[in-house]
Amino acid sequence: MVKQENVMETGTTTVGIVCKDGIVLAADKRATAGYLIANKKTEKIQKVTDNIALTMAGTVSDAQLLIKVAESELRLKRIRAGREVNVKEAANLIARLVYSNIRKFSVIPGISHFVLGGKDSKGHYLYDIYADGSIMEIDDFISSGSGSVFVFGVLESQYKKDLSVEEGVKLAVKCVNAALQRDIASGDGIDVMTVTKDGVKKVLSRELRLKIE
Repeated sequence: MVKQENVMETGTTTVGIVCKDGIVLAADKRATAGYLIANKKTEKIQKVTDNIALTMAGTVSDAQLLIKVAESELRLKRIRAGREVNVKEAANLIARLVYSNIRKFSVIPGISHFVLGGKDSKGHYLYDIYADGSIMEIDDFISSGSGSVFVFGVLESQYKKDLSVEEGVKLAVKCVNAALQRDIASGDGIDVMTVTKDGVKKVLSRELRLKIE
């Protein structure tokens, strides 16, 4: 039997923010296995197409596999349809994958929570794809993971409609930083990606290290 402390999880703080000119996604870098910090450089925001990116929380192996499957399925769908896949189609596909994954019998809980940001010919969109496979379009902001309780306080007080992407990036950094101060499962740095008319772009990657002398 696999012991829970040997299962690597992204304890996690992830953030998604809707801006007037795009989507901002942010996440910390820490992955844990029980009480052990298993990895300090985890990439919790993944580009799945040129115009769509995901943040991930939950069991690392499941989240990574589902992202790989989603990348392949979206590539095939684009080839078969002869057009770019729109954001709603991508979100529904990933939600179905999550729904199927959580309901498979396994000695390791297959928990995966994604926040999807993307853009297509009709606009830019943010979706919350919860660990049970449910899906919800978000028109302002969302956070996932153990640090989300700290993030929502910042978002509720500082988010405003019609933020620019530049302002959204600054707010996302504040949000993740608030979680890093209090959530032991989040830490070691921050990554920020934007989804705009220019597609998916990483705009910030910063590592935080504690030095013992």
